[in-house]
Amino acid sequence: MKPRTGTVRFAQPARHVARVTLQRPKVRNAQNTALIEDLAAAIRRARDDDEVRVVILAAAGPHFSSGHDLKAQMGLEAPDEWRRMRSTAEGRYRHEREMYFDKCLEIHDLPKVTIAQVQGGCIAAGMMLACMCDLIVASEDAFFANPVVRMTAAGVELLVEPWEIGFRKAKEFLFTGESIDAREAWRLGLANRVVPRDELAAETLALARRIAEVPLSTLRTVKDSINQAQDFAGKGHSLRYHFLAHQFQHSTKTSLDALDERRALGSVRAMVAARDARPTGRNTAAGGKRRGGRE
Repeated sequence: MKPRTGTVRFAQPARHVARVTLQRPKVRNAQNTALIEDLAAAIRRARDDDEVRVVILAAAGPHFSSGHDLKAQMGLEAPDEWRRMRSTAEGRYRHEREMYFDKCLEIHDLPKVTIAQVQGGCIAAGMMLACMCDLIVASEDAFFANPVVRMTAAGVELLVEPWEIGFRKAKEFLFTGESIDAREAWRLGLANRVVPRDELAAETLALARRIAEVPLSTLRTVKDSINQAQDFAGKGHSLRYHFLAHQFQHSTKTSLDALDERRALGSVRAMVAARDARPTGRNTAAGGKRRGGRE
């Protein structure tokens, strides 16, 4: 199955290299059902092509991804079949398991090397998506954020932060909702390289071409061994545990009340701003940079 025109673009810019590009720049590449399904189709196309050794995951426009597109969930546009499932806890579980959890892990477990090419905002589920890749090359203007805890949800479906930036830093990052810029992401080991914005595509492709000189069977063996090392440390169990905790948090009165408020105010940003303006909910932490985004 080839991706539909408009949401994802598939290209092969060099021998043994594929580039998959998110194509919703007007909404900061927010991930709706069409984009997620088309991205999965593109990833499977690369998986099934024996000539492809490295896959670059890129995004059109100034931002990598603002996360999941919540408009249908909030009643701001007509829901599709997947969104309609969310009227029950069982349906919501299936939607998030199949569309978010399982499809992200297909990228994580892909038997090819994957490189996320990140510019601008990489927020919430956008960060979750980038972290499914083996490597991340970030532009100097890139920033990473996951403000979903501030929206009363338990992060996003795959809690990648402890494995990407360390346990103590992950707590600060999630509890405050503050962003990490590209240089800090590099210092923490979240990004492999930081390059000027106008050199991002060329530098990422150069890295991909260098890696693609290695035979696929060798790349696959080494990637699988490193992934196994993470699983021996508990990563797989940790991701599955958090997904269930995330489902529980959806059903709490706290989250349901917040969802009602989001629907009434029309956006996540408005809900968070209204809450933080209240004396009991004011954020007094210093040093915040950028906040906001979608789940």
